[in-house]
Amino acid sequence: MSIVSIDPPGFELPLRLFLGFRVLIDDLHAELARQGHPHSRPMHGFVLQAIGVEGTTAVDLGRTLGVSKQAAGKTIDTLERLGYVERARDARDTRRKIVRLTPAGVDLLTRSARIFDDLRARWAEVIGPERLRELEADLRRVTPADVFRLDVPGWFGAS
Repeated sequence: MSIVSIDPPGFELPLRLFLGFRVLIDDLHAELARQGHPHSRPMHGFVLQAIGVEGTTAVDLGRTLGVSKQAAGKTIDTLERLGYVERARDARDTRRKIVRLTPAGVDLLTRSARIFDDLRARWAEVIGPERLRELEADLRRVTPADVFRLDVPGWFGAS
């Protein structure tokens, strides 16, 4: 007697991929809260990465995230209140304001990277390290090479 394998419906794939993303992000933020960043939110990680080590302007941040300058400005205000970024005059052009990461912002990103490594190790324990490497390789084959495309907030809001 043979067992017939039936493929799941096509809509399950994006839901499972999103659910995997959500599990990782929720676990990340639970651990960040335990490590002293209780007010960090998923959106903050995208924004801090987009700001980067060199800093950026609100206009450029909005462009990178795919949101308006006003939306970027509100997010900057929130991150500034939380102590993750600061605004300063651009040394090269004093008419421009640059948004830069503070030591707390750098700490948040550094801790996030370490926690993601731990979460990846947990997934490897569950499905096996070789299977996880295969999964990652498969995802690389079916997704764009630009892994740091940060316009997810704008994409979710696009019509």
